[in-house]
Amino acid sequence: MNTPSTGAPLTLIQSGKVRELYDAGGDRLLMVASDRISAFDVIMEEPIPDKGRVLTAMTAYWLGELADLAPNHLISADAADFPEGAAGLPGGLEALAGRSMLVRRAQMLGIECIVRGYLAGSAYKEYEREGTVHGMAMPTGLRHADRLPEPIFTPSTKATEGHDLNIGMAQAVDLVGKAAAESAAELCLTAYARAAARAELQGIVICDTKFELGFIDGELSLCDEVLTPDSSRFWPADDCAPGTNPPSFDKQPLRDWLEAQPWDKQPPPPALPPEIVSATSTRYVDAYERVCGRRLQDWYGA
Repeated sequence: MNTPSTGAPLTLIQSGKVRELYDAGGDRLLMVASDRISAFDVIMEEPIPDKGRVLTAMTAYWLGELADLAPNHLISADAADFPEGAAGLPGGLEALAGRSMLVRRAQMLGIECIVRGYLAGSAYKEYEREGTVHGMAMPTGLRHADRLPEPIFTPSTKATEGHDLNIGMAQAVDLVGKAAAESAAELCLTAYARAAARAELQGIVICDTKFELGFIDGELSLCDEVLTPDSSRFWPADDCAPGTNPPSFDKQPLRDWLEAQPWDKQPPPPALPPEIVSATSTRYVDAYERVCGRRLQDWYGA
């Protein structure tokens, strides 16, 4: 029995902690989100079921919700639209379904574009030390998880090795130019405000989020993943009191378990017990269904 030709498999361009990027011909790329998960910059051995589908489904949802604000890189998340060579990748189209996006190439902006609406993470640590966030003076007396007077644009560097470094707007201008930095800030703050209002209707607080921007045909565009648990801190609104550490819809069960292990946070990581894998998967699925108000089983690849 002859099987139909799928052509040569697409060429792998880049493999990161979570994603593979393939050349899809012309100005197109195929972006594949795996179920890999990292913590403390170490990739775990065990995959998290449905994680890749969640990241892809949430990105597609938000690109649709924000489409009137800016162009984006998404061409299609339907595997039926992928180029012929996609079928030659490991697992074929069935393995790609729901976790892959055919996208346009972009000239990526050389900064990370972070918007913060609440005080948490590295911003809270800086505030404790200096009373500032990314060098900007903040009101006194703020507590962890306090809502900021207004959302702020807090860029960082894009580190090829090690950690990104928080920078101020003046440094962002030095890196990408005044027009690009100001356009990025305006777009990200507007997108955050839209997303935060939508999520609030679902009982979810978006504490902060990181956008990836790039230029497509000369226009600043939303790219990569958008408003997912890997790029954002989502909190349940009914469990988000200032002065507390609200539970996040992300890899927190995994981090908490790892913190309790006798591990030096260097490879190899400890083997994850099934209950931690399951709890983490459930947290990701809950993030999609609660934030987007949709069922994951209705997304591609179910």
